[in-house]
Amino acid sequence: MKSVKIEGKTRSGLGKKATRQLRSEDHVPGVIYGGTETVHFSAPVMAFRTLVYTPEFQIAEISVDGKNYRTIMKDIQFDVVTDELNHIDFLELVEDRKVVATLPLKFHGQSQGVKDGGRLELKLKSLNVRALPKHLKEHIEVDITNLQLHGNIRVQEVIAENMEILNSPRIPVASVVTTRALRQEETAAAAPAAGKAAPAAAPAAGKAAPAAAAAKPAAKK
Repeated sequence: MKSVKIEGKTRSGLGKKATRQLRSEDHVPGVIYGGTETVHFSAPVMAFRTLVYTPEFQIAEISVDGKNYRTIMKDIQFDVVTDELNHIDFLELVEDRKVVATLPLKFHGQSQGVKDGGRLELKLKSLNVRALPKHLKEHIEVDITNLQLHGNIRVQEVIAENMEILNSPRIPVASVVTTRALRQEETAAAAPAAGKAAPAAAPAAGKAAPAAAAAKPAAKK
C-alpha cells in the first residue's frame, strides 16, 4: 500500500483569524479524528499535493510534534474562488475498527464485446467499502474479459475479499454498447435479406373475370 508522509505541527488557534494567518503562510489547517484524541494541526500546502491531486488511494502517515498517526483522507475543502486547498480531514486508522473508504477500480482484460465491435463504457471509477485497515488496498480489480456486447458488470459481481461494498448492488460498473459503425454494418447486412423477399404475384393477363362480373344474358326478341 502506498503511503505519503506529512510533517505537521499542532494548531493553537482555531478561529478564522488564526486560519487566515496559516493560509497566508502557505499552510493548510487539518484535523485528525477517530482515534483516542482529536488532533488539530497544519502543514505546508505542498505536503498534501501528492495525496490530494491523484486518483490513487493512499495512506497518510502524519507526524505532529513527534507523534505519528496512520490515517486516510476523509474530506477536503477548496476555496470557491481560487480553488486553493482550504482544509483537510483525516480519519485515524485503528487496527480492530472497520472504516469506510473509497477505493478506485482498476479494469483489466479485453472485453469480448469490444472485440465484436462494441465500445466499452466505464460507469464507476471507485466503490465505497467498509473494511478493517489491514484489508484496505490501493484498488479493486475488475476483470472485463467476458463482458459481452450489450452486457453489463454490476456492483454485485465485483469481487472484493474481506470488504463490504456499500454501493447499490444493481448499479452498472462497466458496459459494452453498440457503436454507430456497428449499427450501420448491421443495417447494411439486413438490407439484402429484406430485398430477397418475393413480391406479391400480380393477376395474369386475360384472366377470366370473377363470376360476379359475368356477362349479362342476351335480351329476348
